[in-house]
Amino acid sequence: MKTAIMMMAMYNAQAIIDSETVARDWFKLSVGKFHEKIRSGEIRLPQVLMEEESQKCAKGVHLMDLAEYVDTRRATAEKELKQMG
Repeated sequence: MKTAIMMMAMYNAQAIIDSETVARDWFKLSVGKFHEKIRSGEIRLPQVLMEEESQKCAKGVHLMDLAEYVDTRRATAEKELKQMG
């Protein structure tokens, strides 16, 4: 929950953060590469399409989904660190 609160402050309490911002701030990727990695399953993060059945519509990520993704990655890193001894 702390991650979500921090993100709410970062993004002015926006529920949906545009894909370009997420790609830049969290993945250091171009938006095109970010979308490609989501489609391939390499980045497991749901995208919100602002219009149904439109390929050119605005895309974004729900703040809670992004916070959960970050928290999951952190938990994985902690587990790996513990295994190292």
